[in-house]
Amino acid sequence: MRPSDLELLAVPGTPALHGTLLLTAVATPDLGGNTYRSSLWRAGPEGGAARQWSFGERDTDPAISPDGRWVAFLRASGEAKPQLHVMPADGGDARRLTDLPLGAGAPVWAPDSRRIAFTARLPEPGRYGAPGDDGETVEPGEEAPRRITRFDYRLDNVGFLRDRPRRLFVVDATDPGEPEPLTDDGADVSDPAWLPDSSALLVVAPREWGTTDTEESDLYLVPAGGGEPVLAVRSAGTAAKPAVSADGTVLFYGQEYTWPHVVARNPGLWSAELPANGEPAEPRRLTDAESVYCAGDVPPAALRDEILVAVLNRGAVELRAVPRGADRAPLDGLTRLLGERSAVRSFAVHGERIAAVVARPDSSGDLVLLDGATELVLTDFSKPVRDNGIRPVEELTTAAPDGYPVHGWLVKPEGQGPHPVLLVVHGGPFASYDWGLFDEAQVYASAGYAVVMGNPRGSAGYGESHGQAIVHGMGTVDVDDVLALLDVALERDDLDSSRVGVMGGSYGGFMTSWLAAHHGSRFRAAWSERAVNAWDSFTGSSDIGWFFAEAYVGADPVVQRERSPLTYASSITLPFAVVHSEHDWRCPLEQAQRMFVALKQNGTQAEMLLFPGEGHELSRSGKPRHRVQRFDAILEWWSRHL
Repeated sequence: MRPSDLELLAVPGTPALHGTLLLTAVATPDLGGNTYRSSLWRAGPEGGAARQWSFGERDTDPAISPDGRWVAFLRASGEAKPQLHVMPADGGDARRLTDLPLGAGAPVWAPDSRRIAFTARLPEPGRYGAPGDDGETVEPGEEAPRRITRFDYRLDNVGFLRDRPRRLFVVDATDPGEPEPLTDDGADVSDPAWLPDSSALLVVAPREWGTTDTEESDLYLVPAGGGEPVLAVRSAGTAAKPAVSADGTVLFYGQEYTWPHVVARNPGLWSAELPANGEPAEPRRLTDAESVYCAGDVPPAALRDEILVAVLNRGAVELRAVPRGADRAPLDGLTRLLGERSAVRSFAVHGERIAAVVARPDSSGDLVLLDGATELVLTDFSKPVRDNGIRPVEELTTAAPDGYPVHGWLVKPEGQGPHPVLLVVHGGPFASYDWGLFDEAQVYASAGYAVVMGNPRGSAGYGESHGQAIVHGMGTVDVDDVLALLDVALERDDLDSSRVGVMGGSYGGFMTSWLAAHHGSRFRAAWSERAVNAWDSFTGSSDIGWFFAEAYVGADPVVQRERSPLTYASSITLPFAVVHSEHDWRCPLEQAQRMFVALKQNGTQAEMLLFPGEGHELSRSGKPRHRVQRFDAILEWWSRHL
């Protein structure tokens, strides 16, 4: 896979399923337009070739009405924001239902198949192109100053929050009119879910309706016709992606913790019964906190006497079935339906059938239909990429010096070798590499580098204690694990142990900086991207720094300096690339600038590469041309040093 092959990547979104109608949005980068294009595709549940079903510039998030007659979706073009549209399920013209200044969120049909709920950000007057109280619009640089009173006032890749809160809307698909928000500007709400009688909705909102500085969240009940929100379910920490079954049972994902001990907690499946007395419900955890990590991109779905969830397990994302009456059921007590050596990105259920988007080592995602015991792959969206060359992925296992098991993968280039080697460390840290197609590893391997990547302690999907292992211990056992994985790979004759580089982004950038300072003799050069290098300034400059740094490192300034790679910059002598995005609010630009200056002052061969207009997500969702330019820069760097 070459850098320009990025344009061949077709990534399907969440499927929508009703009877024989199966839709998904398929997104592809457009290098010529330097944007992403997306359209809705239909796949026949009985097989046959998938075909394009809508032809907008950016059509996403299809949702089929419960009666099967209508499809709601989002459509955007050019610089315009996505707006809610609806069209007949058997084809026809799309009607636009909204014209909101900052666009609409994904549609959620009411059981009555008439109304649609969604969330949208509403700007304060005089901001983001909205007219002011005087009717005039002003340029962004001329807006009035923002008054900030809370920690959580901004978010990477989104922007400022308090001057454009996300609010709940309900629109009538047959007579939309001008939709009015059902919630006030006190709290950002998300994930609307209808009650079975269509009378009200559940939404996720910050604890105490946003009046406290916390990452905790709960479920609130909002009348569909308007009215005050009521606390419905008090979570054990967080709540996300609620669904309400036909009998009124509320299902949702949630992390369990005591604030502020928020990091590295497995999201689990919870249930609650909405009480009739108006008091908030006490939820019950259905899955085990240690062994079950619910990867909650879509709400849990009921199927007969079980609840379907996606579960992260040793680099696989598996579709598992949870018994309705489960009480903290462990992973081995949940039936696996899909996901062996693959990654279930999303799924939908209708009747007895399940549609899922499944990624594999040679696929960024395809539609799979599960009908009883029959598993049918309906699409082949990644064929163009495979035709241009995909390298196989080999599983690696070993043990750290303390005997702890370590798991990862090796992607080797063509030829006999010995090949130069890249140790690549993921971000997070409570995240993971998985079995889905990873464009970065494929680009590096196709350029001649063997890629070693793994999920060291601190990663997700190997048990909550695995993730907790580096809380107040970054740069300890996680370092042991990645080096052990590198060592077992270098035992092979076709890998060159004298030509090894290290690279990573975010937490992976932290690890790259740390390894360069403490184990620099093992590497020829380093590529540290969007890194955390100094915990003291991260605390006050990152959008999550106000809680993340203390949770992972502690509040003691001495300890923060001890765990900061910047403290050891004088020990870094190998060629070092500092790579960052100018608008990164997760690991702010100052983290790169401080490291670059320290390295230059020490006489280290250092370079800094800055991407304008990008945030923390550059490598995954940045402008397509920047993503290709980043790949070109990485390959040029390693061609010089390896």
